[in-house]
Amino acid sequence: MMNWLRTNRFAAGLLMLVRFYLGWKWIDGGWHKLTDGFHAGGFLGNAVNKPVLEMGTDHALYPNYVYFLKHFAVPNVKLFDVLVPWGEFLVGLGLILGALTTAAAFFGILMNFMFLLAGTVSTNPWLILFGAIVLIAGANAGKFGADYYLLPFLKKTFRQLIGRFGKHKGQTPQTPVTPIGRKGAAS
Repeated sequence: MMNWLRTNRFAAGLLMLVRFYLGWKWIDGGWHKLTDGFHAGGFLGNAVNKPVLEMGTDHALYPNYVYFLKHFAVPNVKLFDVLVPWGEFLVGLGLILGALTTAAAFFGILMNFMFLLAGTVSTNPWLILFGAIVLIAGANAGKFGADYYLLPFLKKTFRQLIGRFGKHKGQTPQTPVTPIGRKGAAS
């Protein structure tokens, strides 16, 4: 099944439909937050004051996440006022265009888990499931999208950068030395 998802052309077509659905959900949520205005303070405050509790107790089920929200997210709410809507919008755009598809799916899944840990179920489990399928499919998920052109370009550029910065200053490439007396040796 994994090989089929990662290599099959028919699977790439089905993944394109999954990408469009996921992308639309993300871009729609992000667009409304960007155009209607968004303030994360209420959501973050609610997640801190009413955390997900262990069944039958008053103990937070995810105390590390609540600590993160209380000591980092709430004091930096203005940062989250920007990151959340733009993150949602860009994840959706990446999925719809098929550009950096696996990265978009990864960050979408990450945001879904953050919302779940804060206690918001909504459509997050479905989005995680479909996002995981896109992530597992890898480059094949963006085969019918911008990744078809973008990934080879990025690989070529990355190899050129590694070639440039991989050599140490002052070193010259070593030429192979052929011992004298052997076939092909200089006389």
